[in-house]
Amino acid sequence: MTIDAQALDSLDIDAGTLAIDDTTADLLFRAARTVNTFTDEPVSDEQIRAAYDLLRWGPTAMNTSPLRLLLVRSPEARERLAAHMSEGNRARVLAAPLTIVAAADTDFHERLATLVPHQPDARDRFAGDAEKRLGMARTSALIQIGYLIVALRAVGLHVGPMGGMDAAGIDAEFFAANHWTALLVLNVGQPSGPEAVRPRAPRLELDDAAATV
Repeated sequence: MTIDAQALDSLDIDAGTLAIDDTTADLLFRAARTVNTFTDEPVSDEQIRAAYDLLRWGPTAMNTSPLRLLLVRSPEARERLAAHMSEGNRARVLAAPLTIVAAADTDFHERLATLVPHQPDARDRFAGDAEKRLGMARTSALIQIGYLIVALRAVGLHVGPMGGMDAAGIDAEFFAANHWTALLVLNVGQPSGPEAVRPRAPRLELDDAAATV
């Protein structure tokens, strides 16, 4: 995947302010694009494991780490998932070499004895409050999805995140036996070519997106 050199030239950033080199910054952020169509090159379990080993170190509230990943590989599972996607996303799910359903585990408190050993009462504090668990799980899992996208890029993969779906339908289809709830669907692999991405859209400058108090 390439990036418009003129777009990079327009960035008024002193390279010395970055703690990573420009090649890495391009790979993870500036040159990275949302991909719509992929080659049939497989995505290995080793690549996903390597990406997960990066994303799991990102911070979450109380270290709850509620993100859960459903790796959709088989044709049968892909058909089941596609049935719950919006019309424009169904063909993308059916064609991608790997699709990930990123979900939040609303029973994350059952893992707190491992994740928060210094707070032995943590599980019990959440056990009777499903609404609080849902809010915390969604917020931290959405943060972790951001880490996931960057981590997948770090292992050389490209991502096409999609929100057009029937989340309740996916939950009923795949998560009826647990307490996961679907947040986003991501196609993963290698771009099929220049046509796999749309022209890059503008981004806001810091002055338009931030305020100082």
